Amino acid sequence: MRFAKTAVIAVVVAALVAMFTGTGTASAAPAPAVPALTAPITGTFTDASGGTGTAAGTFTPTGFVADGQNLVANGVADVTLTDSAGQQVGTQSRAVSVPVGVAAASCQILDLVLGPLDLDLLGLVVHLDRVHLNITADAGPGNLLGNLLCAIAGLLDPGPLTDLQALVNLLNQIIAILGG
Repeated sequence: MRFAKTAVIAVVVAALVAMFTGTGTASAAPAPAVPALTAPITGTFTDASGGTGTAAGTFTPTGFVADGQNLVANGVADVTLTDSAGQQVGTQSRAVSVPVGVAAASCQILDLVLGPLDLDLLGLVVHLDRVHLNITADAGPGNLLGNLLCAIAGLLDPGPLTDLQALVNLLNQIIAILGG
């Protein structure tokens, strides 16, 4: 009986692996395509009549590079230009480089939840309802205490990405995976 259960589990696992990797003799449907990694972009320009036209499109990153101490995204901007009268006046597809800002990080320091508490201390009665204490620290330039507490909270975490080139390599690997 134990062997039969193990065999059934092995067959189910093999079927699941075949279904998700696209191997095997039967498949329900082709896997959906991964959408392109894009970001919307918008802007304005002065059109031929002196009015304000709009530019709208997408930015598709093709890779990241380190430029000194700055992170730069290289990619393609596809933009449609519309004049102030609402008429499409053209489209542009151009290779661009865009500086990337890295947001300040925050880290969880303490998340403490205490249930209701009733104490009777020699005639002094204390009733405390549910308490939820959540303390986070914001790391970044000028946040000395936040930086210190985030560093202490992350002592046992795997190595942080302090090297800009390591971040560039990681972002390029993500693009390669998403790009297929």
